[in-house]
Amino acid sequence: MIYAPTGGIVAAPTTSLPELIGGNRNYDYRLTWLRDAATTLAALLGAGYREEAEAWRRWLLRAVAGDPENLQILYGITGERDHPERVLTWLPGYEGSTPVRIGNAAAKQVQLDVYGEVIDTLYLAHEGGVAHCADTAALHQRLIRHLVQRWREPDEGIWEIRGPRRHFVHSKVMAWVAVDRTIRLAEAGALDVDLFELIELRDAIHNEVCTKGFDPVRNTFTQSYGSSELDAALLLIPLVGFLPPSDPRVIGTMEAILRELSTPDGLVFRYKTAGDRIGLDGFAGDEGVFLLCSFWLVDNLALAGRLSEARALFERLLALRNDLGLLAEEYDPGQKRQLGNFPQAFSHMALMQTALLLQRLSGLAEPNGSPTPAMPGPTSSPVQAATLAAPTRV
Repeated sequence: MIYAPTGGIVAAPTTSLPELIGGNRNYDYRLTWLRDAATTLAALLGAGYREEAEAWRRWLLRAVAGDPENLQILYGITGERDHPERVLTWLPGYEGSTPVRIGNAAAKQVQLDVYGEVIDTLYLAHEGGVAHCADTAALHQRLIRHLVQRWREPDEGIWEIRGPRRHFVHSKVMAWVAVDRTIRLAEAGALDVDLFELIELRDAIHNEVCTKGFDPVRNTFTQSYGSSELDAALLLIPLVGFLPPSDPRVIGTMEAILRELSTPDGLVFRYKTAGDRIGLDGFAGDEGVFLLCSFWLVDNLALAGRLSEARALFERLLALRNDLGLLAEEYDPGQKRQLGNFPQAFSHMALMQTALLLQRLSGLAEPNGSPTPAMPGPTSSPVQAATLAAPTRV
């Protein structure tokens, strides 16, 4: 899934494999999403794949550096910017699932969380020993300046909704991540920025999210400001270090997602769909459970000290792989089959990071099998820390 000549990473090598058989949530994933590629690189770095990280950084510079103020969320594997979405009406689709699309209209969306994923990966590359690059530092500075100006805007969010823009909590959290990782690099002497301004901004974003994005009555963060909806992307709040895993608001959010977005087996839906009605994402129809989100739940359970539950869910997820050990984007618990484009980079990235986290936490366990009391604090990123603690590949 890495295009060797440029280092670009595709989200999946297929198009229009449906997220529900017979449904219309069928998209072209044969492109390089900054979010998918960045988080995949974070997992690869944890396994010692530094050459791939350096190649991706070169791809990023070619694709973005000329125009970072107009950052797209996806590009072609050689950095192409133009990917108009078209429907191939003469094709019947996989098992009658239409439409068949090529290109992806999400290229024109505003997704502010992408700044967080990209900057976090640049930070991890630095921490993982990838050599300093002056061009990358210059790009980083321009990206953070642009985010400072735009972080208060609504956007389409991580799930690329095709309805009205909202103030998605996940997007604001990832804006916080972008600022936080920039501060860390500056404090390490690897980046020249105005630290005082960024520290104030980091606190401002944090306070706004905890005020506007949290429902104190239900004790859970919500999908967007003023909304009562849940979103599985909220499971990332402790994983990126926004709040510690033991925080009551984090525990409450995890419990709400277990109640309202999970199957009895712990497999997680992204958010509630609306059946035959048009939902908040701009589409009617349902979809399968999202494997990426299900791995995030494993991480949350593990960091909350519920290691036996986390391992049991992890084993259930591993059992969903095909005979080659590969995963698609989603899974249909009723029909017991994989759904969506295949294989999916996000799913395998999550599998790798969850495995590394469970390995790390198992090493921290007391002889009786219970986790040690010391848990990562609010300024650490436990999943990333587990990634970086992994041995280098030889």
